[in-house]
Amino acid sequence: MAKFNWRRGAMALAVVPLLALGACSTGGKTDTSGAAAGGGGQVATTARIKIAMITHAAAGDTFWDIVRKGAETAAQKDNVEFLYSGDAEGGRQAQLVQQAIDQKVDGILVTLAKPDALKDVVKKAVDAGIPVVTFNAGEDESKAMGAITHFGQSDKLAGVTVGKRLAAEGAKHPICVIQEQGHVGLENRCAGIKENVPGTEILNVNGADMTSVSSTVTAKLQSTPDADAIVGLGAPFTLTIVKSVKESGSKIKVASFDLNGDLAKAIADGSVAFTVDQQPYLQGYGSVDAIWLNKVGGFKVGGGQQVYTGPAVVDKTNAGDVSKFAQAGIR
Repeated sequence: MAKFNWRRGAMALAVVPLLALGACSTGGKTDTSGAAAGGGGQVATTARIKIAMITHAAAGDTFWDIVRKGAETAAQKDNVEFLYSGDAEGGRQAQLVQQAIDQKVDGILVTLAKPDALKDVVKKAVDAGIPVVTFNAGEDESKAMGAITHFGQSDKLAGVTVGKRLAAEGAKHPICVIQEQGHVGLENRCAGIKENVPGTEILNVNGADMTSVSSTVTAKLQSTPDADAIVGLGAPFTLTIVKSVKESGSKIKVASFDLNGDLAKAIADGSVAFTVDQQPYLQGYGSVDAIWLNKVGGFKVGGGQQVYTGPAVVDKTNAGDVSKFAQAGIR
């Protein structure tokens, strides 16, 4: 595990306080509005650089708004022109990376949910001398592709964390709901649960269609009366699962990965037992800072090793403390 205290180092180098900026999903379009928006505080006097962030974000997933907010905040203080784009399909995400290379950006931040689709274009970027930082997904593939570091949690470790907790609470037959089939990070989460609760069953759903998610989960609950827990792998999906559980009259335990304001409320009121928060704001903030630090000092945050941003467990004992940050859109 990386020992570098990134957060302390980044804050020491920051020249302005954190500024919360509004953010919204833009699909596959490149959006440069974030870094230029907002105001107040002194921006770094280093030369202006251009950084592109390309994610596998699906439309409507609030997780990515939090990632982006962290990235925009770091970009503003670091004097960075920030370009954001995303596409859930691996091939189109690779095209967006190629566009960033063609724009001769000074750094690329990319998620590796579909590493096979991205490995060639990431190599192109590295061969072109563009520093690449990976984040969120693909921690096992990042270093081999030439990235200078990776920000994120170990999805397998996060899954193990959930599995151990469910096992300790007596679960024998959890259902792990994957909203994006083929996403290596999501599969690793369920694998970590199954490693500790062998009776874990995988349920693939179409995360791009919440109505479909709801109907598939409801049907599964009705056909699997011995299931004793169900795990959503993202806050919006878990909240949909909660509705299905209530509508079906099931008393099954609900657990989750990731966090947003509504999920924090659901944990507080007992609808969801707990979640594992990978702190996406840190992933966005740290990734931008890592490129900037590399440019101004040749630094490699984490010494070339992965920098962990989770897992951080949120349950009823600490949901109140976290909620105010979740409502502000940074947890």
